[in-house]
Amino acid sequence: MRILLTVTAILFSVVSCHTVKKGVQTMVEVRDTAVAALPVSSSREDSLAADSLRRMGLTLARIDSNRIGFETFSAKIKVDYKDSKDKNLDFNAFVRMRKDSVVWVSIIAALGVEAFRVLIRPDSVMIMDKLEKTIKYTTVSDLQRITQLPFDFTALQQLILGNPLYLEGELQSFREDGAAVTVFYSGDRFRHLASFLKPAIALSRSRLDDTDLLRKRSADLEYDSYVNVGGRHFSGLRRIRLAEQQTVDVKLEFRQVDFDTPLSYPFSVPSNYKLK
Repeated sequence: MRILLTVTAILFSVVSCHTVKKGVQTMVEVRDTAVAALPVSSSREDSLAADSLRRMGLTLARIDSNRIGFETFSAKIKVDYKDSKDKNLDFNAFVRMRKDSVVWVSIIAALGVEAFRVLIRPDSVMIMDKLEKTIKYTTVSDLQRITQLPFDFTALQQLILGNPLYLEGELQSFREDGAAVTVFYSGDRFRHLASFLKPAIALSRSRLDDTDLLRKRSADLEYDSYVNVGGRHFSGLRRIRLAEQQTVDVKLEFRQVDFDTPLSYPFSVPSNYKLK
């Protein structure tokens, strides 16, 4: 059951979700090779600096506006899980969710047998083990304690969508070149290095490191295989590596992705199931 809770939490979130801060909170490093090559006067330098800050603001605003919105979402996800203790899991998960309301998951084991069904709401989590015929009631707070990951219900939904997480705190650096945009934020709990690929400004990688050096906790997320789904730029392949006392690698392959269609979230518990 602990492995299931860990996989469930990793499947949906590794960090809390926060929006991009619009203001520049500290001095930032803006690198532009074309600008750097020009010998210019002081007034010209001021003008170029102002232009660089303007372009930076526009890019940050675009990162924020590129977030995927939804009312409902559904997908089939092929999950590959591996940790440093040689624990390997390979299964399919059918996911349905409604914005700010519910995340429903059906986990399919070998031979197409449904092994677990999970229903997550903002204030509750229910996990039905259909093999052992048990039901467990818990909360997102309990998942935080078990997995030692700071996340909330909003983050569970945002990670599935592939939206950038934890762009908060002080903006320490901003780099933009012909192929990519890279930002580095230093927050209360994590330092976050995020890369976005042009021209779509699509999230390609997030690297988070715990500000508590004694914990040595990090999360590395890669986003790939973008496709257009209903006008949304959606990453169909994610790779997540979590490291602390052990290393966990998770690969998520999204298929049958759909937005804003009517969905049901069936979760009836048979009377013969025992409370876990």
